[in-house]
Amino acid sequence: MTKASDGYLDSQRLASYDDVESPFIPMFRSKSSRPKDRRQSVTTLCIVLAGVSLLSVAAVLFAKPLRYRNAEDAPAYTGILDSQSYVQGPPTQSFRDNLRNDTKYITSWVSAGWTNDVMTYANLIYLALLTGRVPIIAKFIPSHVDSRTAPFAFGEVFDIPRLSQAIGSPVLEWHEVKDSESEVLDDLGCWDLWESVQTNDHNPRVSHSLGMLNLDISWTRTPDWVKLTAPGVGDNHASFWSLATLGFPETRERNLDRMNYPSPQHQVSLPPDDQLLCFDYLYYIGAQNPFEWVRDYSPAWRFVGQHMHWNASLEKLADEHARRAMSVPAGEATPPYISIHMRHGDFRKDCNDLPLDQCFASLPVIARRVAEVQEDLRTQKGIEVTQVIMTSDERDPEWWAGVKELGWTYVDYASERTEQVYGNWYPVFIDAVIQSNGAGFVGTHGSTMTTVALRRVESWHNGPTRVVRWGWPGADDH
Repeated sequence: MTKASDGYLDSQRLASYDDVESPFIPMFRSKSSRPKDRRQSVTTLCIVLAGVSLLSVAAVLFAKPLRYRNAEDAPAYTGILDSQSYVQGPPTQSFRDNLRNDTKYITSWVSAGWTNDVMTYANLIYLALLTGRVPIIAKFIPSHVDSRTAPFAFGEVFDIPRLSQAIGSPVLEWHEVKDSESEVLDDLGCWDLWESVQTNDHNPRVSHSLGMLNLDISWTRTPDWVKLTAPGVGDNHASFWSLATLGFPETRERNLDRMNYPSPQHQVSLPPDDQLLCFDYLYYIGAQNPFEWVRDYSPAWRFVGQHMHWNASLEKLADEHARRAMSVPAGEATPPYISIHMRHGDFRKDCNDLPLDQCFASLPVIARRVAEVQEDLRTQKGIEVTQVIMTSDERDPEWWAGVKELGWTYVDYASERTEQVYGNWYPVFIDAVIQSNGAGFVGTHGSTMTTVALRRVESWHNGPTRVVRWGWPGADDH
């Protein structure tokens, strides 16, 4: 039975990391230590152009899939976007000692469920693109897993070199900037966004990451005009571009006189930092509408999220779990499968007094959506997909027995001893990878984990998807 709350590898995907949709932004380049002679530059340019032409021909002739079953097969992406070019050197006791004087940075922290935290970091990176800054990403902190579980590095989940190559920007992690064992308490001035977009909580939205990083924050409230929707609308979203303006001198300086909270430990009042722009919480942000990740134009998804591919080692591990779940013999390729995500756990509270078997979609209703995806794969791609992998936080053994009766399968993390062998985070991670690598996907309406999985299947595999509605009898009738 799976415990996550919230491999089919497409061999037809292009072998280049060039992306169809790229944001119109300045591209970062490695910091140069000395200027080049003009004649040398012209000569170098000619050589580079010739090399690019040869590489382009080679890419066409020898193209290989972008997915790698073995971590050792995955290419290393270094060079012009080497993140180490954007710090002074190895991690330092105080983060500021490691920042370059010729570079500006941006950071924020997480305090929600893991999928929402993934979306938050994608929003942060997109805001970095808008402001021309280098994002610094903190580790994921436990929410849907045991709170005693150690934080998990962003780069151990996602392929940062590949992401940097795709978006044209370096991406740093906090442990590359500040020594994780440092006992130095750093003062930092940041923007308090949370109080400007909602009225229930009259404090900044503080993350446990701040204590782990030994940061003592003095908060300055953002102006109310950062809110995406009208003041009377009960919504928590801020505008990407409104926040971006605070990363530039004119708007920043005009808003330094706003309400300020002294830092809790050193009791110092600091203006929002100019070199390291920081906000308390960036999950609720949109360009035009709230909750834009479900919309086809979502800039955070198009320009960042779809390029957040899995770390090769994690993807290999998930593929091994999926193969065992489908009983794939050794030596045979992983067959295409349809992935399902059915979220029940915390959604029970939204059923109110309605019996759960009337509130949640039944297995036959889910099977109807699976059949639709199978038909789409048959007619659109000419493939017959019979393997189906269920992922869910449902704990009822009878429900899982019904999954088996349909001929579907799932990863039995208890039998696999996944948590004992790899750690508490891994069932959630592996579920997410399995969902994303489906030839098609069926998910749960209203779940962010479904939203992100659906977008990955559509973007990475051009796969058909469906979302099952729930909440009342017949909710998914169509």
